[in-house]
Amino acid sequence: MSATRIIFGCGYLGFRVAKGWKAFGDHSITYTRNDNRVLELVMAGMFTGFGDVTQPETLTSLQELPALGDTPPESLLYAVGFDRTASPDIHAVYAGGLKNVLTALPSSVTRAIYISTTGVYGTAGGGWVDETTPTDPQREGGKASLAAEEVLKAHPLGRRSAILRLAGIYGPGRVPYLEKLRANEPIAAPSEGWLNLIHVDDAARILAAVDRWLAERAADDGPHVFCVSDGSPVVRGEYYAEAARLIGAPLPRFTTPPADSPAAARAGADRRVNSAKLHAWMAAAGLSLEYPSYREGLAQILHTDRAI
Repeated sequence: MSATRIIFGCGYLGFRVAKGWKAFGDHSITYTRNDNRVLELVMAGMFTGFGDVTQPETLTSLQELPALGDTPPESLLYAVGFDRTASPDIHAVYAGGLKNVLTALPSSVTRAIYISTTGVYGTAGGGWVDETTPTDPQREGGKASLAAEEVLKAHPLGRRSAILRLAGIYGPGRVPYLEKLRANEPIAAPSEGWLNLIHVDDAARILAAVDRWLAERAADDGPHVFCVSDGSPVVRGEYYAEAARLIGAPLPRFTTPPADSPAAARAGADRRVNSAKLHAWMAAAGLSLEYPSYREGLAQILHTDRAI
């Protein structure tokens, strides 16, 4: 029997998840506020609607969604990113938007997944964080994501939900500074900071598996929180040295970023994400990462990017 799911945020990660579900014969109803994106999603075979999560009046069609395949919509994926060129602030998009969507959902939806971030944790001085670490976000993105987590926890659907705190997503087209490496130009970031990563294809597979797991669970004991990373933090200098090696560039050079820059703020967190809970869950489910560290991931990405 096929399943139907609602996706808000069908971008770099969400689109891969939707394609994976489509390959299994399931259906995704995707929502976007971008007219051009509507056409792209329709051309990719997705049933697509227009909706702005910050404007509840645009979400009324959720109550009238068709049953695609065998069932009406049964699951929500909220993976909305923040567009810095748009007018709503990040809290309105993350927490406010999720609240608006949850309010507008049809009663057939019985579970939800919210894509959060490891940015909900504070500065760790190179130490480890996991699901038991107290949250203490320092940047607005982390604060807004944590507020959205609280929105889901407070909603009845939260009892059958998962919160996935993703580390940095990388994949084809998502390795920054490659042109600087090729030109032997310095990267404005400290070489010694920790990077916590997850390949986009592994993230998509994990997300789909968590949705199946939620569907099969009898207990209403959520939300279930997972830190999603490959479990192999890497020092920034080592990561870019490997990227440089793979593209035949000189060893990377680094320079101190401006104190008020986003790069400096990211570097200030300096934490390592312990994803042992996720990996134990994956092992019990018979799953494993296709890209267990940045080495395998970069090899695949840069080979793919060279072939395009």
